[in-house]
Amino acid sequence: MRKYESFLEFQNLSHKQESVKEDLIEDNEKDSQTPSEKMIAYYEIIKKSVCDDLLNKVIEQTPDFFEQLVVDLIVAMGYGGSVEDAGRATKRTNDEGIDGLVKEDKLGLDTIYIQAKRWQKGNIVGRPEIQKFVGALAGQGASKGIFITTYNFSKEALDYKPRNDTSIILIDGQKLVELMYEYDIGVSREKRFDIKRIDSDYFESI
Repeated sequence: MRKYESFLEFQNLSHKQESVKEDLIEDNEKDSQTPSEKMIAYYEIIKKSVCDDLLNKVIEQTPDFFEQLVVDLIVAMGYGGSVEDAGRATKRTNDEGIDGLVKEDKLGLDTIYIQAKRWQKGNIVGRPEIQKFVGALAGQGASKGIFITTYNFSKEALDYKPRNDTSIILIDGQKLVELMYEYDIGVSREKRFDIKRIDSDYFESI
């Protein structure tokens, strides 16, 4: 059989496959992680990759699209009633520093105002932008706001606390896409795996 070149190629391939198999067994023996821990680790890798792509995709959209996106996200997080009346993006021609608003509860007893900055990477939101937003909220007689950007906030912006009763939540680009991932905005489920274990209670109850 060794006279035939095809057999020699098959023999070499078999040796390579066996070598790969032995390497995998050796790696598994060295690895102290359980299968569940490995799946969680791989899940985090996939999530990070999708979030990175998602952020790039968001930045490519128009400002109007981005404003509607953040309203859709806040509604998906459980604020307001139905999608139709829970929130809306304001008209850009006369938004008075407010890009969107969402009802805080289903009865609409209070409203959360939104400022959305779809900025390219490297453009940091500073304290002046936050102060302007606080002023815009005051003009609406509002006390609750969410400031969302596709990049980051400066340390001064993060440290800024309004002296009045205004409450502002800052959401940067990374947090934005993580929330989009969690609440299925701009993403869809590809596969789902359920990790199961033995139900001891079932066997003890019979």
